[in-house]
Amino acid sequence: MTFAFVGAAAISAVFPVRAQPLRGDPASGRQIATAQCSSCHHVLPMLFPDRGETLPIDKDGPPSFQSVADMTSTTALSLNVFLRSNHKNMPNIMLSEAEADDIIAYILSLKKK
Repeated sequence: MTFAFVGAAAISAVFPVRAQPLRGDPASGRQIATAQCSSCHHVLPMLFPDRGETLPIDKDGPPSFQSVADMTSTTALSLNVFLRSNHKNMPNIMLSEAEADDIIAYILSLKKK
């Protein structure tokens, strides 16, 4: 799964794109992620990020949405590429463009400022 994020980051580095305003709704993305992704991923934000509290990391398991958001390679483009690609260790969840945009907006809203 990490390779997909790295690959998407490499694509965005080779084909730079101007920052685009996010099209999705983070609140809707949170609802979709809770319904579709939470059986494998921890989708909710950290409770006390100002205290540096983090979720336990399962090195063999799927990353939390917070850890995905905090990756330096995470951008709207890299997430879009990732969500539209098949992954052997992840169910092939079919998302509409609007649902993908909402999940992307939600994940990016978790990014530490």
